[in-house]
Amino acid sequence: MRLTSFSAAGYRSLRSIRLDIGQVSIFVGENGVGKSNLYRALQLIKASAEGTLAREIAGEGGMNSALWSGTRRIGQPARVIIDAQFVDDETAVCYAYKVEIGLPPPLSAGFAFEPHVKEESLTIEAGRRPVEMMSRKGQAIFARDGDGRRVEHPERVLNSETALALLGGAGRYPEVGDMRAAVAGWRFYHGFRTDADSPVRRAALATTSPMLDEDGANLAAVFATLRHIREDTVDLDRCIADALGGAQLHVPVPGETATFGLVLPEFPQRVFRPQELSDGQTRFLALAGALLSYRLPKLIALNEPESSLHPRMMPALADMVARAAERTQVWVVTHSRELADLIRDRTGSRALTVVRNEGATTIEGMRATGQMPDDD
Repeated sequence: MRLTSFSAAGYRSLRSIRLDIGQVSIFVGENGVGKSNLYRALQLIKASAEGTLAREIAGEGGMNSALWSGTRRIGQPARVIIDAQFVDDETAVCYAYKVEIGLPPPLSAGFAFEPHVKEESLTIEAGRRPVEMMSRKGQAIFARDGDGRRVEHPERVLNSETALALLGGAGRYPEVGDMRAAVAGWRFYHGFRTDADSPVRRAALATTSPMLDEDGANLAAVFATLRHIREDTVDLDRCIADALGGAQLHVPVPGETATFGLVLPEFPQRVFRPQELSDGQTRFLALAGALLSYRLPKLIALNEPESSLHPRMMPALADMVARAAERTQVWVVTHSRELADLIRDRTGSRALTVVRNEGATTIEGMRATGQMPDDD
């Protein structure tokens, strides 16, 4: 299930923005223009699927921090509205998911600043007109079951819960379950810790790991899976050698745990353990695990992946993004025009420049429809 368009309104600096999404989406801009808000707004769709939307909003300061802080029309409710469109490439069925969240009313069972889901819907379009598969207003949810009948879900959802998470795991509503499963599998990599206690630097339990965790904690197992289960590390070895001056990744056969290290050209007889590697080396290896793992999620989002990397690592990073894009959608938010241009050269995807206009985050030259002038 492939993401085709995405819109967000009323969220932080996103007054109202709509984007058409291709195989690779590149957003580049200066500090403070709201690039990370685009990334976070997309992440809220996954949070809706996982049932963690309220926790995600609370973690960034609650609804008062999440809401658009600019002026609103008189009588306009304070809402965050996230809308995403998808297509199933196997069946050509189009899906549309929308969620609206706002502040709780003065007298409610919720906490003062936690988000309340006001409305939520899932529609599909396989013929002449869209069919509503799930709709929710307040605590009441209606959905279509496996026989296509519109029924009321017997369980009353909490105001802070999402119907997508609740119904998607119920086993009674196939299309809702398909949407939840597709989106919950997305991965968001917002940098990797590189301090001495970083999960990336630790050994991992020796279990087959086809995909990197969002915190990178299973990186050693991901490398061991590529080396000893898939037995194919050609792309991985090449990118590491290109980025790290000819270094070689060392991955011993795991025992109870999986480990890795680097062999540097100037010290060919010694393996440098993760605790001995620089921040830049460690972060690049984690990005390699994210982009070149045995199996990739339906979408990978990277937020400022160039952080702590030496400029000579940028071409190899762009190579890895291009390789990943052959198997999945990739969303990249970056400060680096150099990295954006390198990815464009390898994938043909245009880098969109993120700017602020009267306090609102927007894309330079983009129409209100989400199209660029030469998309016609």
